[in-house]
Amino acid sequence: MLLTEKEARAICEKLMSYVKADDAIVGVTSENYGHLRFAANSFTTSGARENVSVGVTVWIGNKRGAASTNEIDDESFKATVALAEQLARISPADREYMPTLGQQTYKPVNGYAEATSNISVTTRAKAINDVIASCEKAKVVGAGFHQARGSAGASLTKNGNFIYEQSSLVSLSTTARTPDGTSSGYFLRNHFDVAKLDTTRVASEAIRKALDARNPRVLEPGVYPAILEHQAVADLLGFLAFNFDARSAEEGRSPLSAPGGKTKVGEKIFDERLNLYSDPWHPDLPGSQSAQGGLPAQKIYLVRNGVVENLIYSRFWAKQKSKEPTPGPVNSIMESSQSPVAVEDMIKSMDRGILLGRFWYIRGLDPRTATQTGLTRDGIWYIEKGKIQYPVKNFRFNQSVMQLLAPGNVDMIGKSERVGNSEGQGGSSALLPALKVKEFHFSSQSEAV
Repeated sequence: MLLTEKEARAICEKLMSYVKADDAIVGVTSENYGHLRFAANSFTTSGARENVSVGVTVWIGNKRGAASTNEIDDESFKATVALAEQLARISPADREYMPTLGQQTYKPVNGYAEATSNISVTTRAKAINDVIASCEKAKVVGAGFHQARGSAGASLTKNGNFIYEQSSLVSLSTTARTPDGTSSGYFLRNHFDVAKLDTTRVASEAIRKALDARNPRVLEPGVYPAILEHQAVADLLGFLAFNFDARSAEEGRSPLSAPGGKTKVGEKIFDERLNLYSDPWHPDLPGSQSAQGGLPAQKIYLVRNGVVENLIYSRFWAKQKSKEPTPGPVNSIMESSQSPVAVEDMIKSMDRGILLGRFWYIRGLDPRTATQTGLTRDGIWYIEKGKIQYPVKNFRFNQSVMQLLAPGNVDMIGKSERVGNSEGQGGSSALLPALKVKEFHFSSQSEAV
């Protein structure tokens, strides 16, 4: 069982009672976690754990030390605090130390479902069994990962700020592959409420993609018009909202930098239909009530109608620049200010281009242009005269995110959908649309399936 607010507060207060340092923040987390992994149409691993851990960070003067333990008793608490204080004494000065927050007021967020946190092994096994049965019926080999977790966490500062919240997450990813291993399909979705995770859709979409990707043809690399399905957008742009850092922009290390130590706040550098924001209370994507540095979360627009509206100032950097710190973001929501376009209609409107379902092994190349490289995977298709003509072998891409979303390159924007980054196995999520763009840069061919 997860710690209640009363239990978490008691642990934090007990930890703090042992702190002799000038300043400190202590915290406790408890977690329920379970997973089932399947491959070759059978279960391969399963597991579950319950864990409670505590952490202590202290400052003596402006020297910082930190320690943690998962032993929940007084002697362990004392030893953990003592170790943190010992480390602080021998550490160099923390040049960016800011006193911990005094009491803040937080607006609760509804991102927890009891049924998700306490999901049974039987329920998880039934969901996977249905996926396996669908794969067997379609004569494809299925593999995937189902996970569910609930967590509760609390923290207390020496200056009197206490916060407690609960969250939950359930996800299912499925890869379907033809028996000869020459084509595959993938689909992933997650939710905080297990009742809203459509496992049937996950399985059917993965199977459909695998069957539709058979007998791919070679297409020369180059610059093509492209449609990015929701998963592809999540893989490439899922963390975009967390890159609006004021310090890196003002120090010239960001695509949001401008000459002379200035930034691009107020400039229209994205398509005028695009909005990017964080909203802790969005019903489909609830975030944390606590933003960076412990500040109370707020709804904040980073981009509105293509214009950069806000950058994120940490408490330290805000003090350096005589500004107010920015409480954001705690989730990432991108949507169009106009009526969304269905992926099917994007396909019908395309004269010639490529349909992209997923990216993989994405790595940054240049932070100043937000250029990334990676691979397509698990099925891509060539479109001509409004119809999917045939599957295509995979590519490596080199693509600037700024160029991708720039005015003039975005053709159509779909309806935003909750989707997680595939490299994170569903451990993250954002609300993102499918995109039709005029140019996407494929640098070379790839032999991956």
